Amino acid sequence: MTEDWEAGGFGIYIHWPFCAAKCPYCDFNSHVSRQIDEDRWRRAYLNEIDRHAAETPGRVVRSIFFGGGTPSLMDPATVAAILDRIRMRWPQANDLEVTLEANPGSVESGRFRDYFGAGVSRVSMGVQALNDRDLQRLGRIHSVDEALRAFDIARSVFDRVSFDLIYARQDQTPEDWRAELGRALDLAVDHLSLYQLTIEDGTAFGDRYRIGKLRGLPDEDSAAAMYDITQEVTTNAGFPIYEVSNHARPGAESRHNTLYWRYGDYVGIGPGAHGRLTLNGKRFATEAIRMPNGWLDAVDQGSGDAGRSVLTTEDQATEFMLMGLRLVDGVDMRRYQDLAGRPVSPQAIGSLQDLGMVEVEANILRVTDRGRLVLNSVIATLLE
Repeated sequence: MTEDWEAGGFGIYIHWPFCAAKCPYCDFNSHVSRQIDEDRWRRAYLNEIDRHAAETPGRVVRSIFFGGGTPSLMDPATVAAILDRIRMRWPQANDLEVTLEANPGSVESGRFRDYFGAGVSRVSMGVQALNDRDLQRLGRIHSVDEALRAFDIARSVFDRVSFDLIYARQDQTPEDWRAELGRALDLAVDHLSLYQLTIEDGTAFGDRYRIGKLRGLPDEDSAAAMYDITQEVTTNAGFPIYEVSNHARPGAESRHNTLYWRYGDYVGIGPGAHGRLTLNGKRFATEAIRMPNGWLDAVDQGSGDAGRSVLTTEDQATEFMLMGLRLVDGVDMRRYQDLAGRPVSPQAIGSLQDLGMVEVEANILRVTDRGRLVLNSVIATLLE
């Protein structure tokens, strides 16, 4: 019998927790360390791969994603060992996608060739801005020139290259963003991730914002104008939106991230990594121990897990809706009903249709361009 996760597929996330410097806007589990015992880290990843593979035999791996942190700081031999072990433990799809995140300051042509030789097929680069003033404000340790050189190296090695930009930055106007986005699209290969700057608690930016020292942030109208510009410019350039913050040439969408949004199963390996696993008919939310040394010590004792919790069918239906409505393709309401044991509220759908926020076609529920601007409110209405 087909299990729900199979509608999204199966993938593996590898978290490398180290960075050369901590960015002030970042709330990811990343750490700066002067000394890293790469051999010990390699053994730990391989042990965790073996443990998870024993629980999920025979599953076809559709995607692998090295995230962080800054995975381009990993020794290519570690990446190669991880990919070799995954190949030994699971069958892989013929079109397996293997993505590695990279920061421009850590890019070397020889290292990239070694990653490619190990099996990495796609690189996602954290460029974030195309002017040096804003890169400094964002705490980035690379310059625009370094980013462009790194990008040239990446696309000389890999057929698939993505990069990230952040907009709605301090003192940025809609006109500034239009010009920067146009420049980015002139460089782009097949994929762009375009994120509005958000101020997160527990970050340096969050602390500055709380005491009134993070000045020059655009107001809501300017930020909304930048979002509209993003949709207009990317669509005209052949990079239409396929998820709230992601744009790609048709066929170049990130398969790994799409697996999340389509609510597949995935193994999360590394400090603080999350996962979703269906085992013996139950779906679990998994989380690894967050601190790097604590995770290493725990893996030496047999498991890096901080804990696992069983997701109720209602939990799963909620997560499916939260993730799936981020996609332009929308969600299958029959799948939601199978998970929740009840249909999506017809009254909620009707009220949102009247407002022009959602549309329904052949049991597929989609958020409109207008609704995407207030996606959290749309989802909250549907889940009430």
